[in-house]
Amino acid sequence: MDSACQTLRPQPVIDAMNEYFLTYNACGERVQYEWGKKIDERVETTRASVLKALGKSPKKFTAAFTLNTTYGLNLLLTQVPAGRFARVITTHTEHNSVFLSTMACAARAGVERILLDRNPADGSLILDGVNLTDALVVVSAMNNVTGATTPNLADLIDATHKAGGIVIIDAAQAMPHAPALVKALDADAICFSAHKTYGASLGVVVARNDLLASLDLNFIGGGQVTSVTADSYELLPELHTRLEAGLQPWGEIIALDAALTWLDGFARGAGEALEVREHRLSTILHAGLTETGKLDVLSQPGSSLVTVEPRTVDGHRLATFLSKAGIMVRSGYFCAHHWLIDLGGYSPLVRFSLGAHTTDDDIARTLDVTSRLMKGL
Repeated sequence: MDSACQTLRPQPVIDAMNEYFLTYNACGERVQYEWGKKIDERVETTRASVLKALGKSPKKFTAAFTLNTTYGLNLLLTQVPAGRFARVITTHTEHNSVFLSTMACAARAGVERILLDRNPADGSLILDGVNLTDALVVVSAMNNVTGATTPNLADLIDATHKAGGIVIIDAAQAMPHAPALVKALDADAICFSAHKTYGASLGVVVARNDLLASLDLNFIGGGQVTSVTADSYELLPELHTRLEAGLQPWGEIIALDAALTWLDGFARGAGEALEVREHRLSTILHAGLTETGKLDVLSQPGSSLVTVEPRTVDGHRLATFLSKAGIMVRSGYFCAHHWLIDLGGYSPLVRFSLGAHTTDDDIARTLDVTSRLMKGL
């Protein structure tokens, strides 16, 4: 019950990784032998699959790969030219990947950093009076704690673009749980993690070509240049190389294509769409956890993340008891320290997060065990 951290991997993803390591384990992008050429072909197939999944044209967007969402966000924020933006805007409720990187970005550029509030009822951003002129906006499409989506995100993107700004989206949670929302966004860059989307451990950045071309590179090395002299270098024309310094995780990139293909066929195999399945199961889970009478539920019914604050026991202790009963949940503050501790004053929380593997029996057993535990705590 911890898919928000990383999802389980379906067999086609494991098979793709094994095939790479066992049959053509070599370097890509820099060799002329057959194994290397095969890697290059499959990596390009993955790039195309990522753009297709997000509904983005390769004429305007490029898919690049990195370590994780945090790494991708930092690569962008540390290399957008400082004179390109007049202020940095994010929210109080962001994951540390956004919250800390925007803090560092604003300090480095010497500009103000504005923190937006959200409507607690639906997660929408409160934009009244916010100056979006030449702003660098970085926000999540789905909250890491409650699973609430950002319903007015498209309006924010449109308004920011009209004011000459840039919008970067953290889609780490939204990509696997609200893909239609992410696909509809006309942002300048979208960052997500393959390991939260049924792939191997990997980060993905899909960015506008003009944004990538404008980056002032300070993280650079092999695989990014076409020529080098004693005091200068010339960059490769392929824009994905702006974010891909050094040797890449070829097997993990190739496995992402298998994950996206598997996700595309989930509804046909399972008999219901993944979003529908998660909504149905999490609604049952939400109701059952509420009925214990000893858990304050922060999430809304239907969210793939169901986070609770125990009233009568420490959250870490409850997670330990659940683990001993064979139920694995996350406890603590889920990398949202400012919101949950500094502003909210919450005690350690417990987060149940669903995925494609979650079944009706899983929900029934989770509720049975949790209810029995809470009666004695």
